[in-house]
This record gives sequence, C-alpha cells and structure tokens, in this order.
Amino acid sequence: MKKALTKEQSENLLSILKKRFEDNMNRHNGAEWHNVETKLKASPEKLWSLQQMEETGGEPDVVEFDAASGNYIFFDCSAESPAGRRSYCYDRAALDARKQNKPLNNALEVATAMGIALLTETQYAQLQQLGAFDTKTSSWLLTPDAIRKHGGAIFGDRRYNHVFTYHNGAESYYAARGFRGWLRV
Repeated sequence: MKKALTKEQSENLLSILKKRFEDNMNRHNGAEWHNVETKLKASPEKLWSLQQMEETGGEPDVVEFDAASGNYIFFDCSAESPAGRRSYCYDRAALDARKQNKPLNNALEVATAMGIALLTETQYAQLQQLGAFDTKTSSWLLTPDAIRKHGGAIFGDRRYNHVFTYHNGAESYYAARGFRGWLRV
C-alpha cells in the first residue's frame, strides 16, 4: 500500500491540523505552527499516518516538542476514543485466542498499520492534563509485558473527574473501547 498522500490530500490535512493547532494553543507549550508544518512537509509518510489518525476520528494534535530530537509529538486528541478504532481486542494473540464472536481486528496491529503506537499509561496521564478525554469511552493502552504474559491488557478512561487505569482480558472488546495513538514527527 502506498503510504503517501496526494498534493490535495496533504494540503487539506495541513489545513485541518493548522486550525486544530490554533484552536488548542494550550496543548503546544510554545510551539509555532510554521515549524510544525515544515517538519510535516518534509515527512510525507508521517503525514500519511496523521491522515489515518484523522480518518478514524482521532483528531491528532501536537502535545509536545522534544527539544533533544527536534521532533513534535502528536497524540489523538478527540474527546472520546476514536470512533473508527473501537470494538477491537488488544493484540493478535488475543484475537487468535477467541473461538467465537471475534472482533474485526486488534488494536496493536491496526496501530502498526497506521504507522503509530498506542499511548502508554504515562502518555495517557499526560493527555488527560490537557483536558477531559474518554468521559464516555475508554482506550486501550500499551500494556507492559509483565501484564500481557498473564493474558491481561490495560485501558484508561476518565470518570468522576478522575483518570483511571484498569485491566481486562486482552481478548475482550467493547463498542465504547478503542485506542489512542501517538506519532513522532
């Protein structure tokens, strides 16, 4: 599959990202759009991944500038877990373990195909400092191997104005649980 956008798609996505960036300046901590745009134009494969995030309802936005690497970090910033990435179990092993009523896919493989990674528990807490996310949904989080080897996986949400991290069997899936990703550009 070609992982590049047409000129028109690129321009449209850049316009969407710029408006989101300008509408949410509290997320960027001093970053300037023209610098972000320059990095994006130089990285067409990253722009393709951001388009995948956008198309599945993630509303990606800059949440950090890594001065050491010179990279911008994008997170899915949709109010609820991205609608186009729900009803997935955690990973391939979980999907293969289900004998009946299998979900369509799994979060880890979909994220990889999109060119992004699942948010970690720490990144999820960072996101929640920027606003109230997942007040009606939940999001799979990158699960430590020590938990995954026992069949579990973790997810997070915000209820009662508090952020929670929970566990569930990795093979579980729910209409209100998706996954949030991040991308380094």
